[in-house]
Amino acid sequence: MEYKLYRLTFQSAVHFGKHNLDEGEYTCCADTFFSALCQEAFKIGDDVLQSLVRYAKEGSLLLSDLFPYVGDTYYVPKPMKRIVSAENDGNSKVKKAYKKLKYIPMDMLDVYLQGTYDVLNAPNLEELGHFAMKTAAAVRGEAETEPYRIGMYYYNFGSGLYFIIGYQKEEILELAETLLENLSFSGIGGKRASGLGRFELFSGKLSDSFCKRLGKNGTRYMSLSVALPTDKELETVLHDAEYLLCKRSGFVASEQYAPEQMRKKDLYVFKAGSCFAEQFGGDVYDVSGKCGRHPVYRYAKPMLMEV
Repeated sequence: MEYKLYRLTFQSAVHFGKHNLDEGEYTCCADTFFSALCQEAFKIGDDVLQSLVRYAKEGSLLLSDLFPYVGDTYYVPKPMKRIVSAENDGNSKVKKAYKKLKYIPMDMLDVYLQGTYDVLNAPNLEELGHFAMKTAAAVRGEAETEPYRIGMYYYNFGSGLYFIIGYQKEEILELAETLLENLSFSGIGGKRASGLGRFELFSGKLSDSFCKRLGKNGTRYMSLSVALPTDKELETVLHDAEYLLCKRSGFVASEQYAPEQMRKKDLYVFKAGSCFAEQFGGDVYDVSGKCGRHPVYRYAKPMLMEV
């Protein structure tokens, strides 16, 4: 498996849904990203969509979540793994800082795992960007307009999101890059019709030490993407695992799916940063309902790295 890093530099604000429309996230999960790629593939042709889904299901195409970068510093999720450090023993201030920590610089991962990470003086994401609120009005027939608020995130200059793609063949990477280029004009996230989520795509470089951890055999693995084992894998994967679950839901974006907007089936998945003692393959799940005209795909394949 080969791996490549891409940076997204956003030309506008983004809206990555949380619980309510007036809330939002500054990162994006791999399943949302994959769904957007599926929409772009379908615009080209159903055969392109089926190729994309096949590559993902068989594991010859892997996607990480979209994580933040500031300048040349790339951040990865804090591993959900107990770190033994003399520095944080009995120090409540340090313990609280570790508990609040969500992301660590990629080039500091080894230091973190060794238990010598200076969490009190560590780089933070204050320079990434800021949230803002936009008020809009919904017009429904002859009824009075109803105002509503949209939570948006603006990335500062030199900051944005990046992701890692894993691929087994050059033709797979070429397909992904074509879809990514198309997606840059359509945008990612919610409220794209309002111009949100559009970006420029740039390739980056993964450090040799980080690449060595990807796909490496070890005793502990962290997923860089939301993931869900298959039923056959689940019992083995749960043994000695440290993880958090999150519910993935939302509406189907396809206009061909149903006459009216329909919800996807809910799916509970492991969050990126979850750690496991065993490797697993996961799957791309169909979360369509009985009334839908075509499958709706939820990406839940792990990109595992040795920790």
